[in-house]
Amino acid sequence: MTQFGDFQTLCSQVPSYTWCNLFYRQLLHNQPSVLAGLSQNTSSAPVGVNPECGILKVNTDGSLGNIANIIACGLSFFVVGALIYFTGRRKAAVGRVELRIFFILYLLTLPFQLITTGSFITQGSTALVVLTALQAGLVATLFWTLLANAIVATQIVEDGTLSSIVPLGILSLAFFAATTYISLDVGFTITHALGTSNPPQSINSIPLFVLTSIWPGVAALVYFGIMLYIVLGILNEIRPVWYYVIAAILFVLSQLDYFLLSKIICRGSSMKVDGSFIATILETACVVTLYFAWRGITEEDWDNDLYYQS
Repeated sequence: MTQFGDFQTLCSQVPSYTWCNLFYRQLLHNQPSVLAGLSQNTSSAPVGVNPECGILKVNTDGSLGNIANIIACGLSFFVVGALIYFTGRRKAAVGRVELRIFFILYLLTLPFQLITTGSFITQGSTALVVLTALQAGLVATLFWTLLANAIVATQIVEDGTLSSIVPLGILSLAFFAATTYISLDVGFTITHALGTSNPPQSINSIPLFVLTSIWPGVAALVYFGIMLYIVLGILNEIRPVWYYVIAAILFVLSQLDYFLLSKIICRGSSMKVDGSFIATILETACVVTLYFAWRGITEEDWDNDLYYQS
């Protein structure tokens, strides 16, 4: 029976589900008999734990690894780099510093995603566990900075000042440190309180599940709620709302593709690609749309007509 915090279904049904790297290492050292099928041989195992379909490690039966997502992450890296540049040019825009922090964190997740889901590092290796843990920390922190951008947009605190940057920085470090440690604990079984699944085949971790699955969804939902309130309730504008609606739709579609279509794509391509590259493209499109939404409710220069009254 599946319980809250179980990753068993996710790791077997969703190809390239990053956090399964942690549980593979846990099982490899504590209960290797659980690993079967595609996961049995560490030298060729794909991302996942006993996945029904997965992209084999590079050079296994001609596999190129998760080549489609590698390309998607590479292209997204340059797109987000351009967003960081253009955001920095809008000197008078509300939330400029905070939004750049969000973009930088998203930029940092891309190379980690490329490596941890690329199927070119051996499953169960120390390097893969550490990189996956760092990625988990970045993802949890990323969604905190997204929510922080909405809080700053309310002008409760003045954007770009110490009253905004210091709390943002402290809580960002807290999210990163806590999530990274929990992820390392799951992978290396540092403690039995957080690290070990009981029973082992359940591959369960409630803290990891909350921080990597529940928290991002909650943070995104609250962010869109606050921004819609600001645009409709305070600014009384309609056009920027469409950007936020489109961004929300893109985010939802990326998750639906990742969790529901990825295995279908994997099987249809004979384990050459899965839906992760489509999810990456949609997520990056969501981030780009958020930039245009922010651009539509802020001023560019100090002498421009104010669109967002601070």
